[in-house]
Amino acid sequence: MPYVNVPNDLSKIKTKMAFNLTKRQLLCFGGAAIIGVPTYLLARHAIGNGAAMLAMIALMLPFFFMAMYERDGLPFEKVARNIIRALFIRPGRRPYKTENFYAILTREENALDTGKKDENAAQKRQA
Repeated sequence: MPYVNVPNDLSKIKTKMAFNLTKRQLLCFGGAAIIGVPTYLLARHAIGNGAAMLAMIALMLPFFFMAMYERDGLPFEKVARNIIRALFIRPGRRPYKTENFYAILTREENALDTGKKDENAAQKRQA
């Protein structure tokens, strides 16, 4: 009797659209084809077949990378956004800052004590 293995974590399963590829992969490969094929067809007469092929490959590689790269379940854009945010947007050092309510209370108490001392000193001078 045939059976199908079902993984324990169903969140890792991605829905396939066509040709056993995800929607994201189809979009990236389609973008690569839209950019690469016309580049090859237009450049092959000007620079030759070999150089046009290399130019097409160079233009299509980023799309293939974006389609296939995944780290810790995150696609390339999210990984790049996190790296840019950590390196450039957010500060490098984030000091630990708290409000010390005890210090505020002791300052107020010291101010009250010095005020009382000043009043006592003024009373002694008058007497």
